[in-house]
Amino acid sequence: MLKRLALGVLVAGFVLSSGTASAQVSREEFEALKAEIELLREAVKSHGEVLKQLLERTGSLRDNREPPFQEVLVKIDGAPFDGRSNAKVTIVEFSDYQCPFCARYAHETFPLIDRDYIRTGRVKYVFRDFPIESIHPQAFKAHEAVHCAQEQGERRGMHEKVFSNQRAVSGADLTAYAQALGLDGAGFEKCLAGGLPSVKIRRGLAEGQESGVRGTPTFFLGLTESDGSKVKAVRRIVGAQPYSVFKAAIEELLSSR
Repeated sequence: MLKRLALGVLVAGFVLSSGTASAQVSREEFEALKAEIELLREAVKSHGEVLKQLLERTGSLRDNREPPFQEVLVKIDGAPFDGRSNAKVTIVEFSDYQCPFCARYAHETFPLIDRDYIRTGRVKYVFRDFPIESIHPQAFKAHEAVHCAQEQGERRGMHEKVFSNQRAVSGADLTAYAQALGLDGAGFEKCLAGGLPSVKIRRGLAEGQESGVRGTPTFFLGLTESDGSKVKAVRRIVGAQPYSVFKAAIEELLSSR
């Protein structure tokens, strides 16, 4: 917008400074054009101040950014996972089924990690629930639906359904996905209505907060512990980062000790 305003000032200034152009307009038009130029100049000045304030604020935020990540124990006991239980590296994802960045990661980056590391037995991949209800009010029910589908062996199928249809996760939508996956309808509805998975989801939220999760998606990476109830995370990745970021972190852990 600033560029457009500046361009307007330049063009109008050229008209006023050009003897030929000013001769082609009436006095009234000339005065109106002058007034318009003044308005444009004030707008540029005003936006310039806003930009200055934003830049100063950005610098302040940069000076007060979070300290470097410190190792943290992330609980994973009872959480669903893909891959070998004793794979050398464990990745823990905290996710929200209505988070667009989580969906982007699920569609673009996860398939590459699955292909290169999970299916080859080198990464144990753990999924934790972290629905942020304040901004995604239907997410919690979507997480429950995935847990209910898991009871019938279709966790991954429902997981993909809700991530592919983030704007359609009402009760009727979730029932339709269950039908499409061939689930026992009565069992699914009973599970969903009973709210039994909510305990597990609330636990995921609490344990994520304990580990320092502030938004989704957030990933913790570390070497797999023998008891399988936790992982000492030595690396945290926040947001839908490209595959190259995960690859570098995974390879570094795979090459350790």
